[in-house]
Amino acid sequence: MNISGTIRNAPREIRVFITIFVITLNVGFFTGFNFVRTTTSLSSAGIERNYLGNEEDEDAEVMYFKKSEKEVLTLIHNHVLSLSVIFFMLGGLLYFTNLNNSLKAILMIEPFVSLILTFGGIYLLWHGMIWVKYIIMISGGAMIISVVWSSIYLIKECLMPSKMSSK
Repeated sequence: MNISGTIRNAPREIRVFITIFVITLNVGFFTGFNFVRTTTSLSSAGIERNYLGNEEDEDAEVMYFKKSEKEVLTLIHNHVLSLSVIFFMLGGLLYFTNLNNSLKAILMIEPFVSLILTFGGIYLLWHGMIWVKYIIMISGGAMIISVVWSSIYLIKECLMPSKMSSK
């Protein structure tokens, strides 16, 4: 049974529903990204400062304190659980598109790999492995790219089903 490409053949109401869901999901996802931007300045030094504090920096304009173990574990727990459900839903919807199977597999699996690397990296950073801040940045960027491409393709296939190429 071939179910690839079935979103484009779904009733209009289902395609609109999926489109609204994906747009809403992205609003929430990018609100979180904006929070990361404001707390870390999207820099390796900002990531380190956000989790390990900057109490030793006498010239700091804003004082940051090292997060407690409870704060770090709560952050990791909440993000891994919620984002894994989001990526499962997004990947599940992506499966029903006409996208090339290899690209589809990458876009379905990559966010989970990045999720583990990003939040595992935050835990290791908090434990003093400072170099993982670069892995956090790379995996976080890859996660964003995969969400954007998956969302764009899903919305495009839902709104313009007749224009999408067939397999």
